[in-house]
Amino acid sequence: MALTSSDLPAMYSLLKNSLSGDQTLRKPAEAALSQSENRPGFCSCLMEVITAKDLASQPDVRLLASVYFKNGVIRYWRHRRDSQGIGHEEKIHLRQKLLSHLREENNKIALQLAVLISKIARVDYPREWPELFSVLAQQLQSADVLTSHRIFMVLYRTLKELSSKRLTLDQRNFAEISSHLFQFSWQLWQNDWQAILSAFSALTQSFASNAPVEHQDDLYLTCERWLFCLKVVRQLIISGFQSDAKSMQEVRPVKEVCPVLLNAIQLFLPYYSSFLERHHKFCDFTKRLCTKLMKVLVSVQGRHPYSFGDECVLRPVMDFCLARITNPEQEIESFEQFQIQCMIMVKTILECKEYKPSLIGRVINENGVSREQMKKVAVCDVLASLLPGDRVVFLCNILIRRYFVFTASDLEVWYQSPESFHHEQDMVQWTEKLRPCAEALFIVLFENHTQLLAPVVVSILQEAMNGCPASETAITPGMLLKDAAYGAAGHVSYQLSNYLNFKDWFNAALSLELMNGHPNMRIVHREVALLLGQWVSEIKEDTKRPIYCAMVKLLQGKDIAVKLAACRSLWCLVDNANFSEQDFCDLLPTCFDLLFKLVEEVQEFDSKVWEDSSGESLLQIQLLVALQHLVVALGHQSPMCYNVLLPILQRGIDVNSPDELNLLEDSVLLWEVTLANAPSMVPQLLGFFPSLVNIMERSFDHLEVATSIVEDYIILGGTEFLNLHASSVAKLLDEIVGNVNDRGLKSTLPVIEILIQCFPMEVPSLIATTLQKLIVICLSGGGDRDPLRTAVKTSSAAILARVLVTNTDYFAHLTSESSLSLALQQGGVSVKESVLLCLVDVWLEKVLTQQAFSKFNSLHYPCLSLYSLLLLFSNKGFLFEVKVDSATAIQQKTFGLALAIILTLRVPEVLDKIDQILSICTSILFGKSDELNDESSGDSISSTGSHHKDILPTKDYRKRQIQASDPIKNISLETSLRDNLQVCATLHGDASFNAAISRMHPSVFAQLQQALKMTSVR
Repeated sequence: MALTSSDLPAMYSLLKNSLSGDQTLRKPAEAALSQSENRPGFCSCLMEVITAKDLASQPDVRLLASVYFKNGVIRYWRHRRDSQGIGHEEKIHLRQKLLSHLREENNKIALQLAVLISKIARVDYPREWPELFSVLAQQLQSADVLTSHRIFMVLYRTLKELSSKRLTLDQRNFAEISSHLFQFSWQLWQNDWQAILSAFSALTQSFASNAPVEHQDDLYLTCERWLFCLKVVRQLIISGFQSDAKSMQEVRPVKEVCPVLLNAIQLFLPYYSSFLERHHKFCDFTKRLCTKLMKVLVSVQGRHPYSFGDECVLRPVMDFCLARITNPEQEIESFEQFQIQCMIMVKTILECKEYKPSLIGRVINENGVSREQMKKVAVCDVLASLLPGDRVVFLCNILIRRYFVFTASDLEVWYQSPESFHHEQDMVQWTEKLRPCAEALFIVLFENHTQLLAPVVVSILQEAMNGCPASETAITPGMLLKDAAYGAAGHVSYQLSNYLNFKDWFNAALSLELMNGHPNMRIVHREVALLLGQWVSEIKEDTKRPIYCAMVKLLQGKDIAVKLAACRSLWCLVDNANFSEQDFCDLLPTCFDLLFKLVEEVQEFDSKVWEDSSGESLLQIQLLVALQHLVVALGHQSPMCYNVLLPILQRGIDVNSPDELNLLEDSVLLWEVTLANAPSMVPQLLGFFPSLVNIMERSFDHLEVATSIVEDYIILGGTEFLNLHASSVAKLLDEIVGNVNDRGLKSTLPVIEILIQCFPMEVPSLIATTLQKLIVICLSGGGDRDPLRTAVKTSSAAILARVLVTNTDYFAHLTSESSLSLALQQGGVSVKESVLLCLVDVWLEKVLTQQAFSKFNSLHYPCLSLYSLLLLFSNKGFLFEVKVDSATAIQQKTFGLALAIILTLRVPEVLDKIDQILSICTSILFGKSDELNDESSGDSISSTGSHHKDILPTKDYRKRQIQASDPIKNISLETSLRDNLQVCATLHGDASFNAAISRMHPSVFAQLQQALKMTSVR
């Protein structure tokens, strides 16, 4: 339903309540406004609130209405299928209303309306709103100062919006606008110029006579209008004409406007010093005006280089800028932004590709010279006359001796905050500060005139070193010049390397200066630290070791600015393709120690960057990846970075973090890498484990890495870990087993096995529900031809067999619990006999299928192979239906030990299975002895090696220790089988026992006797 004028009171109340500090009023009002913004008439109601004269005293309500109006236009002005939006008739009404309300007195509201008009124009001009610019121009004819100011604000915002449209038709429309508006706007700008100059002259005279000045507010508003008009002229020249670098057509307004703009700068610049102390508002305007005029010249040159390169434009602009750089008037020395713009102008001209001779040759016998070549030649002639050799040398000297030299205020900032000083010098944009801008200009100047300036720079360098010996301790002009000269040599190291031998320079001067430890030498030391990184390509083999030692010495200093500079250069040295690991290897521990101490000392480093980059996920991901590489590189020395690493890791694995979706994957990887490279468990890492449970409760996306993390905790944390997080481990495993697919189970089961292997008495009762789920997996049918499912069943069966062997009493309790019967029922598993006997069948099956294929071609035990094969045929029907289990040697021995223990049960079913049990155990004793020995030797650690001081306690080393001490390896299957056979005979009586034994194949029975070294088992 559309909103009408009758809804205005309600609209006003909602806007007013939205500004209330009382949430009970504000929240419902904001919700109501949000629900109404797509209703027809909403924007019209807002427009009425903005223009209501009786609300002039409530600018906050009107401003909020203008913001909602602007947002509504952005969202609903274009037709949308999901909303009625703003209808055609309402659009006509709003456009007319906006153009009739240009004289808005509140500047903030006027700005919102100007942006709003520009957004509408982007969609509607010229098709739906062709009269826009003609109406604005017509109103300018009779407008007062305020209205004209607002009109130019609208013009600027609208032209800026339209100029950003890139379609050919849109650019053609903008060119047409320029053709109609340029002369009109340019003429208005020139008229205002003369009026403002006269007013400024009167203003300065009134200061001299102390006479009051009237109408200053109108004058200031006129100045601001003039500035908007300048922006309009700039937009029309830049976007209203195709670049002459492409069209090769002269852009006439460039030659008309640029000399006038330069003249305006020259006329207004003196007023900066006149207003500096007496009238700050006009002083600030003068600064903004002169800076903006120079920026317009820079942008015009970049857009239309050939038109700007005309003699009447390029020469006066270049002369003016060079004069302000080399010989600035005293009144503008404090006007840093203007000097920066002059340097940018010169730098832009020097590196402009259209002003450089073409490097390609001409076609043989080609007639004539192209228009582009003619223009290049003309501009090159102008530049050559503007920059003769002596002027280039003079400019180079000025840049180094004046702009590179630290001032007293620079040194004060350094001493007050070395870190802030370093970041300001090292990271600030070159267009924002005077010294970096001068350095950028120097680099371009040197590249253009290398042969001329290289001897000059070397001469300045030699002069500086002679004027400030390495033993100097006082901060003298000579020391500051040396710092400046070193900086210049560093910026152009590549070109200067043909004129300066770095090895001789380092040995004769730089190394000696580093030996001077006086605090004032920090000025030189910082520059030397930067030089070592900048000249990295010139560091030869015989100089690498001394330079690496010098970098470590710089990192050991007391000044943070010096150490941060050394840190940056160290990265350059290490990243260099010719980096010598051999020369640096013994310095690495000291170097890392110093770097991490520096991390703790500074305020703005990667650990702090994490906090400051909240919401910048890409930056944080890169930091996490970098930390992974760092931890891997450090290896067992990685704890030296824990002060940085662990706080970041703690935030990254927090599932409640707002960036969890983007950062969790890399954080979990970093967690695993940290544990895998940790030489020992630390309390902070130990305390992180519950976060893994929280992560797994959310999803199993990171299951593979998570199981590796659990394994790391078991191996690294040992008993301390289990005592602290036993319940979390049980919860985690119970959450995984039964809720993931077979691939997930395959990665999880080895963790359960190593957990039971390390804690055979403690863990089984702790993870009872998980073990019950493994029983269900083993006894469930289906999936026999799926290799992955078969592998899961084999591993599950081996884990259960291990529990029986190492904790027999608990296993008997586990298989008799009523909760297991319920779990089997819920899993759809029907058990006709005891669970334990069902598991016996599983264990027999796992070894039988493995033995059949591994022994089928055996030459050593043909009878056993034949018997196993016959068993398969009898039990499964056909050989091609048999599953292939990949049980390891240790798993098969575990099965054998479990089956041997089954012989001690007082149940008659044991005698029914005894021939199969003994056949399997015999097979394991003979067939797997060699494999088990090979596996044991691979896992074992020699008695001498296990205590050697040089062996690093890595994860793999600890894992081999655990495997070497596996209880299963220390139990003799032969002895267990022999003893349990005697128990079995005693339990069942000789008659029944001998009857069962007699069912064995004679050859298998003979091998059993051989394996047990017994003459008789009957």
